[in-house]
Amino acid sequence: MSARDLCRLSGLARSSLYRKPQPDSEHARQLRQAIVRAALDHPACGTRRTTHPVRRQKLSVNRKRVQRVMREENLLRRSRRKVPQTTDSKHSLRRYENLTRELRPTGPNPLWGSDISYVRWRNRFVYVAVVWDVFSRRVVGWAVGPNLKTGLPLAALRQALSSRCPAPGWIHHSDQGSQYASKAYVQELRKAGARISMSRRGRPQDNAHVENFFKTLKTEEVECNEYESLAEAQAEIGAYIEREYNRRRLHSSLGYRPPEEYERLLEEAAEAA
Repeated sequence: MSARDLCRLSGLARSSLYRKPQPDSEHARQLRQAIVRAALDHPACGTRRTTHPVRRQKLSVNRKRVQRVMREENLLRRSRRKVPQTTDSKHSLRRYENLTRELRPTGPNPLWGSDISYVRWRNRFVYVAVVWDVFSRRVVGWAVGPNLKTGLPLAALRQALSSRCPAPGWIHHSDQGSQYASKAYVQELRKAGARISMSRRGRPQDNAHVENFFKTLKTEEVECNEYESLAEAQAEIGAYIEREYNRRRLHSSLGYRPPEEYERLLEEAAEAA
């Protein structure tokens, strides 16, 4: 069969039989390596969030190119699983009004969010409590423990207060869980000069920022590891929060900067003004 007949049957142009594949340029190889490295460093991120770490290396790339490379390298993320609730709001303790619905903080510390979630460890769970600066997206306090007692979020709060000094009148926001409404926790907040705010019952979107953090923690850290002990879980989760999330993970709301860098740039700008 002639080349003309082959092309007619296959629907290809005759010129395609003589076209030689061009080797990738040095720039293309560097770009592919940068995309793969960014995708491996942030395995739970999609194409949009993978594009920006590549651009921060002074490499010009669009999202479609990133998507194509990630698909070819089998690096596109899988869908996330639903997570069970850990909030017990069926208690007789005082509940507080949601003070955050119209609030837009203009700097670090005026508004902190807190929440608790579970982490799978072998055939049981351990729990993670965090305190999160809503303005800078930075985790300012965290604790990992074997149960949901008040001591867990209280440890996270005390760590946050030991590293930050919010001005009196700052707002602490959480769900209506019994831990956050407990006498010990409320006393700690009052002593620190906080105004207490809580999500409306059955409205997890009122504390959506911290909920999103836990999704990130589980997909980027917990689901990639098998902890051998509670101590190892504490160490690895703490390292992820301090080294990866606060210092390296890019946030679109921060102009694709990590929280620690964003706070530092704000501080430098304030000093220069």
